[in-house]
Amino acid sequence: MTGSASVGEALRSATEWLRASGSRSPRLDAELLLATALGVDRAELFRAPERVLTRIEERRFDGYLVRRQAREPVAYIRRRRAFRSIELEVTPAVLIPRPETETLVDVALEALADVPAGGDAAGGRYEPRVLDVGTGSGCIALALAAENPFVRVVATDVSAAAVEVARRNAARLGLGGRLDVRCGDLLDDLLPRERFDLIVSNPPYIPEAEYRTLEPNVRDYEPRLALHGGEDGLDVARRLIAAAAGRLRPGGVLAVEVGAGQAAAVGALFAAAGAFAAAQQRADLVGIPRVVFAHLSTRDAGG
Repeated sequence: MTGSASVGEALRSATEWLRASGSRSPRLDAELLLATALGVDRAELFRAPERVLTRIEERRFDGYLVRRQAREPVAYIRRRRAFRSIELEVTPAVLIPRPETETLVDVALEALADVPAGGDAAGGRYEPRVLDVGTGSGCIALALAAENPFVRVVATDVSAAAVEVARRNAARLGLGGRLDVRCGDLLDDLLPRERFDLIVSNPPYIPEAEYRTLEPNVRDYEPRLALHGGEDGLDVARRLIAAAAGRLRPGGVLAVEVGAGQAAAVGALFAAAGAFAAAQQRADLVGIPRVVFAHLSTRDAGG
């Protein structure tokens, strides 16, 4: 883009350029990137379409468009992504939050609503304890903390870089006092006697064959560690389900996000663990079974 383009002209030109470059959402991409280049929200673009971009703004916007042409995700270019009621910092160290993960949050909030709300030993309201395994940006943990004012969350991730992103998000959202982010593999960083009312996880679940065919904007930019789930996609889920019962309180719930076509196999993993009641499924907004969850059997309660 050259010359003194207006907001409206810049949007039209960028939309056509991104469409020709193969973007599936060229207009939305152009709006988000231009708003970021100008330091405004998207609504401002439509309030002042005649505004003329400065040369610095034009160069910044052009740089964003070149990165998008190379299939870099818009969320990484902008360094942020909205998820439910919160906005999160995202970097290439973390998976970009997806709409389907909101289904896992819905299941988790319902499980928390069933936790008895009586007083604790100190005479205050009971604060349910949640463990978010593989927290990434912290999207699940922080959505729960934002929508349930009593919950306390421990969030773990094997990636030290992801842990730092989650901690920054917690601090920026003012939720750091209710979120304890730790670096460790699955349950390794927990204290010996820690138990939880709810364990949630969006583990890597893309099978090897499918991973090789992912679109470049996913495969080439998002962390393999957060996507690749081994030969059948269930390597991490298999380990987590086998170990989770010992970390749940009586009647506690384990809820796991799964890929398309994996719900039955993950339900079988719950059954094989021998510690859970019958597993249930919850479909996402397009009807794909997206979450498998179950209560800990009272006879197998972790204490």
